Amino acid sequence: MINDIAEILVSEEKIQELTARIATEITEDYKNSNKKLVAICILKGSLMFTCELIKKIPLPLEIEFMKVSSYGSSTVTSGVINIHLDIKRDDMSEVDFIIIEDIVDSGKTLSHLVRYLKERGAASVKTCTLLDKPDRRMVDFVPDYCGAVIPDKFVVGFGLDYDEKYRNLPFIGVLKPEVYTK
Repeated sequence: MINDIAEILVSEEKIQELTARIATEITEDYKNSNKKLVAICILKGSLMFTCELIKKIPLPLEIEFMKVSSYGSSTVTSGVINIHLDIKRDDMSEVDFIIIEDIVDSGKTLSHLVRYLKERGAASVKTCTLLDKPDRRMVDFVPDYCGAVIPDKFVVGFGLDYDEKYRNLPFIGVLKPEVYTK
């Protein structure tokens, strides 16, 4: 796998720094909230980031999982948001949700999920991403919490994949183009 990486864009150490900073921001924003704090991990890509992030938030919080897709095995979003695993809660109006995503490209998935949860009666919905690629944005969307803005390169590792591979790399690396253009 390592031979398929052109460069390491975000090291393990930098991921820990970014995660700690975001956790501090979230803690500060929610420390006086009287609502339930619920982190929504968007599977599969944000699993590793979510695990690292919630360990660093010293507040009572719950975790939920959603599985959403717009890519399949492609490197470009289809634009169609499919919810494969949804959350089921009767207490939506009592919950401050933070949707945790690995990367924001087009912005379509997160903007769709924010609207979706608000329509279902969520008290509040914020978004959190480890990586942001604003050069790829197709809708007007800015995440509430962001680890790092990165250039428009195809990245894998720390949960991010290409065709379900590379998720287990401990860093974020740029995938060599010849790997995904075969």
